[in-house]
Amino acid sequence: MLELRNVSFEVNESNRNIDIIHDLSLTVDNRKFVVITGPNGGGKSTLARLIAGIEKPTGGQVLLDGVDITDKSITERAKMGIGYAFQQPVRFKGLQVLDLLRIAAGKRISVSEACNYLSEVGLCARDYIKREVNASLSGGELKRIEIATVLARGTKLSLFDEPEAGIDLWSFQNLIRIFEKMREDIQDSSIIIISHQERILNIADEIVVLANGKIEKQGSRDEIYPTLIGTDSAVDACQKLL
Repeated sequence: MLELRNVSFEVNESNRNIDIIHDLSLTVDNRKFVVITGPNGGGKSTLARLIAGIEKPTGGQVLLDGVDITDKSITERAKMGIGYAFQQPVRFKGLQVLDLLRIAAGKRISVSEACNYLSEVGLCARDYIKREVNASLSGGELKRIEIATVLARGTKLSLFDEPEAGIDLWSFQNLIRIFEKMREDIQDSSIIIISHQERILNIADEIVVLANGKIEKQGSRDEIYPTLIGTDSAVDACQKLL
């Protein structure tokens, strides 16, 4: 379970403090698929970085399974079971997909095991297992490989920051199918996705609306989703791409 208690984050610009996240409290229970949405500039990506440990809050606490991780680094949080997927997946020159999956798993998994993770994200293993991560891979392929690394790690909390960014319609449709399967298979873990896409919102267990660094709305999909239709918080990716 993830718990944020009165978390704040501010930056100093031109000798004045600017609040990005203000006194925010949030609980994400295990076995939950949660989507955090809201207008651009509302603090969604900052909140993701605070959870992952990329940024440190200027106030409040972050807890994982009751343990205070507020001062722990991104590496320490990763070892505790928090997986983070960037908007733009990191490219590693000279590193093969198999190597990347082994690093994510923290052990020398077999080729067969690595192939299973690739199959989970809809990639034909024999076409990808030996390919270099930094060469000849599309944005959609990189996104799916990054998700495969999260699966290989067996995380307690999987955090995705706008996974739909920079991919085409075909890749987006595949991404939705992967997230639907992850939601079906979720066990003693949780998933948080930062997104404003209707099709991702529509498969959430819970939706959190973040605006101006504060939680504006929070509740089940059935409660929150109908209030977002036609707003800037829910823009259908398919309509934009067609």
